[in-house]
Amino acid sequence: MKPDFKKLSDDYRSMLVDNILPFWLNHGFDREHGGMYTALDRDGSLLDSDKSVWFQGRALWVFSTAFREFEARAEYQEVCDSLVGFIETHGFDPSDGRMYFRLSKDGKPVVKRIRYVFSETFAIIGYAAYSRAFDKPEYAEKAYALFKKILTMLEAPHLLVPKFETPSRGFGIPMILLNTAQQLREACPEHAQELTEFIDTLITEIKTYFVRPELQIVVEQCALDGSLQLDHFEGRLLNPGHAIEGSWFILQEAKYRNNDPDLMKLGTTMLDWMWKVGWDKELGGIIYFRDALGKSGNEYWHDMKFWWPQCEASIANLLAFSLSGDKAYLAQFKQVQTYVENHFLDPEFGEWYGYLHCDGSLSTPLKGNMYKGPFHIPRMYMMCSQIMGELAERT
Repeated sequence: MKPDFKKLSDDYRSMLVDNILPFWLNHGFDREHGGMYTALDRDGSLLDSDKSVWFQGRALWVFSTAFREFEARAEYQEVCDSLVGFIETHGFDPSDGRMYFRLSKDGKPVVKRIRYVFSETFAIIGYAAYSRAFDKPEYAEKAYALFKKILTMLEAPHLLVPKFETPSRGFGIPMILLNTAQQLREACPEHAQELTEFIDTLITEIKTYFVRPELQIVVEQCALDGSLQLDHFEGRLLNPGHAIEGSWFILQEAKYRNNDPDLMKLGTTMLDWMWKVGWDKELGGIIYFRDALGKSGNEYWHDMKFWWPQCEASIANLLAFSLSGDKAYLAQFKQVQTYVENHFLDPEFGEWYGYLHCDGSLSTPLKGNMYKGPFHIPRMYMMCSQIMGELAERT
């Protein structure tokens, strides 16, 4: 039987607006100090009052997008206004304009990670979505200005502290910048050509250095000249969820360009390789880390099942099916969703657990920390609901 995509789209919308978003509105939204707590226990009770700066921008993107594309609820606007105020008042170090990583509940600095620009990229997509949702073009301008600033930082190595003394290339930067530029392009049509050309350079970088046909993998790191550092743990480390997330960013770009065949081929190839590497054929779920040569895992959590790779695999497979019509991707989407329903969903308190052992048993029942909050899960429900809606219209 053909799937009822209209019903599935409605079901995913319901999960978003009746389960996932209310959990964070009811337990994470700080109406006293502003912004969003993310360190929440299973029942939503607070485990740590510090706030992740990543998630102020990410939550702003989520609730702004939900307001614009799903339902214009006043409570979504309230939390977005609060998040913007918290970011602008507390998120930036006035001494250099860089963003913090972690703040106290009332916005005092706790941790600043000047090796990375991820706080800034998430603020950019948050500002861009806020601009579109609430007709505030000044925030599109702020997003664009911050985008140009981080490009300057990335082009001047002395402004960022290197992780290793020997310089290397990491997949994370071009991947995150790709999605950041895509989101910014939607808010800044006057810069669309410039941003599309920049996206082209990022896709070329990903294809040239990280997509490796000789091993049929997408690597996380390589030397500056592109050579693989396979005699090191870090050089062999694969993160299937990360690569699969990058694959659907590229598939989304293919869709933007009228189903560009070369981008579709690149995106589906990345998905195919890393699904084969990452999906646990015996126990189900996307495994967190793999070794490029199949050697013993180094990180002690290498075989755990985290929440976010399941989200990325869901989006990637459903989008690949939508663009290609290949039913193998629909079958893989169903595999991931069945695993999620059986292991990650919490029917009593809502939302998802974040961390499972390899066998699917619960590692910890918490719902959030400095890295898990309202982003990957609501984004998955939004994206999948929209894709299913498009499939329903087609059929």
